[in-house]
Amino acid sequence: MTDDVLARPAPRRGRPPGTSARELEVAALRLFGEQGFHETTVDQIAAAAGVSRRTFFRYYDAKADVLWNEFDTEVETIRSLLAGMPADLPVLEAVRRAVLEANHYRAADVPELRRRMTLLSTVPDLAASAAVHYDAWERAISAFVARRSGQPEESLYPLVVGRAVLAACRAAYDRWSARADADLTVYLDAALRALAAGLADDVLGAEPDPVV
Repeated sequence: MTDDVLARPAPRRGRPPGTSARELEVAALRLFGEQGFHETTVDQIAAAAGVSRRTFFRYYDAKADVLWNEFDTEVETIRSLLAGMPADLPVLEAVRRAVLEANHYRAADVPELRRRMTLLSTVPDLAASAAVHYDAWERAISAFVARRSGQPEESLYPLVVGRAVLAACRAAYDRWSARADADLTVYLDAALRALAAGLADDVLGAEPDPVV
């Protein structure tokens, strides 16, 4: 992928194109790739996006937050969706619907997301912060399970569901990123349906094949 392509904010379903937050995100990813994370300053990111330093800090508290922007937004979206789920909907079905609705990544988004994940895994400061964000995602699920079950959020079953769902979604993300052949929701749906079915033998067949 060329720098010219990377410099253009790619519109995604479910989000308004051309927002300043998105422009800052794309500019930051390009500069991190060209110069390195630590070598890139907030002023450089703002200038590359054509906005002021003050505007940058209206969207992000620090340059590292750019890499987690969409992830953190997804957490809040899932929380909101779960809060509105019908009370008679089974817990894992409610979770599946919320996760699918909150995710709008397409196969075309994979190259950018691979670059993001490379930074998160190779820059020690960023890698160390990942646990905080994953914990927030997990807690969005466990808090919902706790409300529905009437149990404390830190009790066994809310924690089991939160951690199992996070693991299933991370596995789905990894396979989707490796194959880049469909929307992420194809893999998330398959993983969460298998989890809801208790990972029984009859659901552990071939993984999704969107080409067919």
